[in-house]
Order: sequence, then structure tokens, then C-alpha cells
Amino acid sequence: NQKASPIDKTELKLLQSRDKPSALAARAIMRAGTGHKYWSKFSEEVIKKVEDLAKEIYALLFTPEYKTPIKTLDLPIAGKGYSAQTLSLIFDLINIVNNVKYDNKNTEADKTGDTTINYLLETRRILRRISSTHASSLGLHPVVYFYSLSGRYQPTAFLGVVEFLKELELKRQLNKFTEVRPKFENFLVKYKDIVNQIHYKFGSGLKGYKRLAELYYTIFEQLSNGLIEEKVVQHLNKHPVFLFLQFSSEKSFDIITSDFSANTKSATFILEALKSALKCKICGGLIHINSISIDHKVRKEDGGLGSFDNAQLTHLYCNTTYKN
Repeated sequence: NQKASPIDKTELKLLQSRDKPSALAARAIMRAGTGHKYWSKFSEEVIKKVEDLAKEIYALLFTPEYKTPIKTLDLPIAGKGYSAQTLSLIFDLINIVNNVKYDNKNTEADKTGDTTINYLLETRRILRRISSTHASSLGLHPVVYFYSLSGRYQPTAFLGVVEFLKELELKRQLNKFTEVRPKFENFLVKYKDIVNQIHYKFGSGLKGYKRLAELYYTIFEQLSNGLIEEKVVQHLNKHPVFLFLQFSSEKSFDIITSDFSANTKSATFILEALKSALKCKICGGLIHINSISIDHKVRKEDGGLGSFDNAQLTHLYCNTTYKN
């Protein structure tokens, strides 16, 4: 009954698919495995597994806490844990990761909880890839990939990166991405506004994330082919999908009063902090607090010691996979 007060679109979609795995997984993650047990019909073993996974995934998404204006580069990959867009973001994430259509029409109700657990496991896997202490972690820096220069969280950018990573994994190009990662990240920082332009052209969230992923892949592909930044911009200016993009590195905000706005404060901090941000000693990409590895410069197998002189900060993926 929506006559008195219309139900939020995401909430309505969850109600319509309340017994389906993506909805159950989203509910569990939203409250970190606590609150009303929509999954209570499952066995005790499955209930515990659902709640443990949901708690872990929640931490991967929303730790450290997000506060504005930005005064630290230690930001969560998914913005605020409780906001108007959080449930929608989680639901969209689960569906994208598990290749589920948004309407859930072709998805059966989960009677045992096994499919819900599989959805949670795959969601955890991709989040571990993005930023975690897991050996597979690329340690993508949230400031570079998921926030505007003014410190505003960008859900479309987050979902776009998820889709982009799926493509890199499918084509086995993570090592190639690692090789051009510093150039790729410098491009994203310099032209921060391209995410907003995609947003305005195609829409936010599910409307625009695939176009943004396509843009990221195109940039990556051109850098991998040896093109310098200027040539990549020229290529995009001729691309049939991205002709509308304007590439400007100028940073400006509307001045309304004599006081600094929260946006200006955040942008000032971010630009200054990025100049001295920690970088991986293997690939040169930025390192985030949630995903740091201490690597042996000379490997233990080759006689390297655990001494200060033989230690360096790296991404976990660079240390455990790319380097080897």
C-alpha cells in the first residue's frame, strides 16, 4: 500500500524480492549481520555464515568512518554506512557482482540460504580485490577512485570500478593494469570531473556505471598501448561514445561567502595530501591504509632478511602476485 506515502524504489524492489538471495544479502550487509533476521528461516549454520559474511563485508565497505570536510585520506570505499543511498548501493553492488538483473525476475527464492551465501562470498571476493588485507588486494585508493575532489562520495564511480575490475579479471589483465597504474591514477586525479560528466550524460548508479567502466577500460587500454596522456585525451575526443567529454585540469568552486565552504576545505586538503601520499614501491600506485603490505626487496627465497633496509611498502597484489 503506497497511497499514504510512496515507498523508496530500492525498498520496494527489496520487498518485491524479499525471499531472493540478492535482497537477503543486501539486508544482511546493511546492518552488518544484525537487526531483523530476514534470513531466520535458514539453518543455524547458514544463519551464522550469513551474519559473519555480512559483518565482514560491511567493514570492507565502510571502514574507516567517513566524515566531512575531508581531513584525512583514510576514507572508506563506500561512503557513509547509513545514508539515503547506502541500501541502494549495496543492492546494486550485489546484483552487479553476481550478474543478476535488477528486476530479479529470473531469480528464484532462496529456500536454503546457499545462494545467499554464494552471493555474499562473491561480493566479499570483489571487495577484497578492491581494498583489503587479502593477498589478492589491489588496494585501490578511495580518494582516487570513489570521491570527487570536493570529498563527495560517488556511487557511480564505485560501481563503475567494480565493472571495470570484472572486465580486467575476465581478460586476465590485472598485471597489465598494474604496469600502467600510476599513469591511470594520475589521469583520474587530473581529470576528476569526468565522473560527473558521465553522471550528467547517462545518469547515476545503474544508469551510468557501465559507461564509466567502458571509459576506464578505454583509458587503460590506450595507456597499455603506450599512449601518453595527451594522446589518450585526443583518442577520447574522437571516440563515438565520449565525444561530449571536456578535459580540464582546472580546479574551481563557486564562491558564495567570505568563509571557506566544506567543498573548498576538502579539495584543498585532498590536493595537498595527494602530493605526499604513500606509493607502492613496486607499481608506483597510491597506497591506502586498509591495504598495506611490507615486502622483502630481496625475497626470502633469495636470502633476503627481515631487516629495515630490506623492507618496502607495497600493495598486497603487487607483493604476492605481480612481483612473482
